[in-house]
Amino acid sequence: MSDSRRGEGEAQVQAQSQPQGQVQPPAAAVSGVVPFPSPPQAPLQKHHVHHSYMWLESVRTAFIMAVMIVIANFSTLVGLMADGELDGLSGGVLLALVGGGTLFIIVVVVAIVVVARLVSYKHLYFTVGPDEFTLYSGVFNKKRVHVPYQRVQSVDQRATLLQRIFGVCTVAIDTAGGAANKAVVVPYVTKQQAEWLRTELYNHKNALIAASSAAASAAPVSASAVTGAAPAAGAAVPASGLAPSATAPGAGAPPVVPTSGNVLDIGDRAWNEVGGLFAGAPIDTGQVSYEYGLTNKELFLAGLSNTTSVGLSMVGLIAGILQLVGFVFDVFGDTADSMVEGALAYAGSQAAAYLIGGVTVAIIVIVVVLWVLSALGSCISYGGFKARRRGQRIEVEYGLLQHTYQGVSVDRVQSVVIKQSFIRRLLGYCELSLGKIDAADDTDDATRKGSLAQQGLVIHPFVKMNRVPEILAGLIPEFADLPRETKPVAPVALRRAVVRRSVLYGGGFWLGVCIVLAAWGLSWLGAQAEMGALALDAEETYLVGLVLTFGSGMVIIGVVLAVILFVVDIVGAVLWARESSFAYNHRFMQISNGGFSRETISFPRQKIQFGCTRSNPLQRRAGTDTLMATTAAGSGGTTTTLIDVAHDDAMAWLDWVKPGGNVVK
Repeated sequence: MSDSRRGEGEAQVQAQSQPQGQVQPPAAAVSGVVPFPSPPQAPLQKHHVHHSYMWLESVRTAFIMAVMIVIANFSTLVGLMADGELDGLSGGVLLALVGGGTLFIIVVVVAIVVVARLVSYKHLYFTVGPDEFTLYSGVFNKKRVHVPYQRVQSVDQRATLLQRIFGVCTVAIDTAGGAANKAVVVPYVTKQQAEWLRTELYNHKNALIAASSAAASAAPVSASAVTGAAPAAGAAVPASGLAPSATAPGAGAPPVVPTSGNVLDIGDRAWNEVGGLFAGAPIDTGQVSYEYGLTNKELFLAGLSNTTSVGLSMVGLIAGILQLVGFVFDVFGDTADSMVEGALAYAGSQAAAYLIGGVTVAIIVIVVVLWVLSALGSCISYGGFKARRRGQRIEVEYGLLQHTYQGVSVDRVQSVVIKQSFIRRLLGYCELSLGKIDAADDTDDATRKGSLAQQGLVIHPFVKMNRVPEILAGLIPEFADLPRETKPVAPVALRRAVVRRSVLYGGGFWLGVCIVLAAWGLSWLGAQAEMGALALDAEETYLVGLVLTFGSGMVIIGVVLAVILFVVDIVGAVLWARESSFAYNHRFMQISNGGFSRETISFPRQKIQFGCTRSNPLQRRAGTDTLMATTAAGSGGTTTTLIDVAHDDAMAWLDWVKPGGNVVK
């Protein structure tokens, strides 16, 4: 607290030494020449991370260690219990020794972590200088990361449930380095400190850009050009979080308050009001010109249609069954083998059909329940979803328990992506996201990012198609002039798509091939058993009979499934050929790939890093090409392709995409 007050005093002294209403840029930034040596600068203020970096991380480590040790010793304890070695006094002593040893290991590990965190905390701090942000870390191996303000592209923050309770978060400063660079991560800062840091970084960047533009035009830098420049190091946060030069048209109007919300917004508002134990007072980060959230219907359907729900349900069910089977074999040992033999014998009886039917129904019920629970979890992850336009930045925040804040400057947006899964297409909805340049992130939280972070910057997870133009006009009007006259793929693309999707890459076709091979193997096994060539005893003959009976039923099911998948592949190929297209005008290009799911990607012409066409011998014979347009979106770039475009259309597009090419009005 004393450091921040001292910084405010320094800022007031500097403000009094300058004329009212004018911010003087550095002389070198205007003229490029420094007439006299610069006076020595005062050392920059050190901003340490919050002290919860020490003890909160220690609690997390202790919990993880306890869970790992319990899991590691669980099977051992079960085995000892099954063998009866824990009975009596000796068993109690053994159990006490195991528990005491486990507790001792946990205490030692936590003590080591606490000492390490205490030492590293003293060497973990950052400074906000006039030209760059610097992060210091390391005890033995010192590390100092410099980030020039011109390289700052986004300042995101994440907070786990435990962090959110205490009002701290992790800040990631993205320098748009792609796969080659990693985001600069500042862990365990308070919510107030994170908002202050984000405002400082953007204000410094805007001031330097304004000064650079003024120097390039060889004109004096006016006060209005650099208004909003960040104060000197240690100064208080300005009342306005953005420079006027970064304000979008219409930002002076009252902010657009979301006209709709959902039940989870109540919890999010409560979180924001409480803030957390160490969150601090909120900071004004600038004027919002457009904002919206999710309705109850959009929230529930977004969670229910999440494609990961079914996968998570199946993975959870399979993992539970395998764990149960392993537990049974560990406890019962040889008894479990006799149980399996009895189950095989029972499988041949008529009552087994009723048992199989009951088990099937139970599995379906479990999958449905897990799906619903997974959908509820997805809804919680979307809780408090808000997307807004603030000046020249687009911001998205979401997560009721684990909160994530993401932002991107408008000039760094690479593309607008409209995704429709099969379920979304049936309902007339889509997922709307923005492609942006991402840097790698090796923090622990990065491995647990949700679907929103993995698919670019999702600005709406579940929205009606007819609302997309409205959202784009309010949130990113720079993409309002998208092309409308599309060019479909070549007519021959239908035939080629059917062959490619239903035969070469068709699941139904290759499943049919596997079923044919399996049927041939069962036929050979049955013939060998009838001729007595296998020399089987009575029990082995009975098992072979069960295999043949079960295998014949599975072959019939497999044939039906292969036919269904083959038909689905053909229908998907037809839909793709009818709906896939591309378009371009004087500013933008758009590529659509259809089918049961549909994806439309629109990107500015100036964002295309590399454009080319490609054709194999079969395509050249059919007179088609594959379009490939690469942008800097993602980590390392993203290439959008469209197969089997007519050759003349492809050549016209190449003429458009090359520098100085034709401009379509």
